[in-house]
Amino acid sequence: MTLNSSPDPFFDIVGFDLDGTLLDTSGDLAAAVNHALASIDRPLLTVEQVKPMIGGGARHMLAQGLAATGGCDDATLDMLHRRLLDHYEANIAVLTRPYPGTLAALDTLAARGVRIAVVTNKLESLARKVIDALDLTRRFACIIGGDTMGPGNGKPSPKPIYEMLARCGGGTAAFVGDSIFDVQAGHAAGLPTVACSFGFLMQPVEELGADAIIDGFDALIPTLERLAVR
Repeated sequence: MTLNSSPDPFFDIVGFDLDGTLLDTSGDLAAAVNHALASIDRPLLTVEQVKPMIGGGARHMLAQGLAATGGCDDATLDMLHRRLLDHYEANIAVLTRPYPGTLAALDTLAARGVRIAVVTNKLESLARKVIDALDLTRRFACIIGGDTMGPGNGKPSPKPIYEMLARCGGGTAAFVGDSIFDVQAGHAAGLPTVACSFGFLMQPVEELGADAIIDGFDALIPTLERLAVR
């Protein structure tokens, strides 16, 4: 009998979305949306109302918040977008925390030699600021924001995923997220995707078309192990 001493197949790179995947940012994002809405005397939204609006970037989130409270023209959206960003940047990690099990899963990936990346539709400067505020920066090989690749090149475009692969030195990879943007970007780049049922879902998680679904980070490593041998 010949013994195979090579390690079990696994991914060289695992990329993650940020909001609704690694971090529960809903409280701070809802506060920023409500700050903008209150400035023009609009009714405020609950955190649960804001959650499905998250994932396409701050402007997209705000536009949906305004649509839900009466709509607005582009000039008003531009003005309020700046107000939202200013408020959010000044209060970026008041309520934001990693999801349960996030840090343990990242530790396990790092121990296996996996290069870990963030690819988010949040502005890169804000992504870096919140990650740094939570003392997580050292965990990631790269952080790519919605504006990193230029206008119109955030997820669901595969361009930020390709950039992740390049910055991480290439190799086999998977992508983990909570929105249709994440799944579409990952698949367009040829990567298997994992959807988080606990995230800021815009639609039922089963409709995202991901290759696997997890209900918590305790399931991430075994799920990636199964995907790696497909």
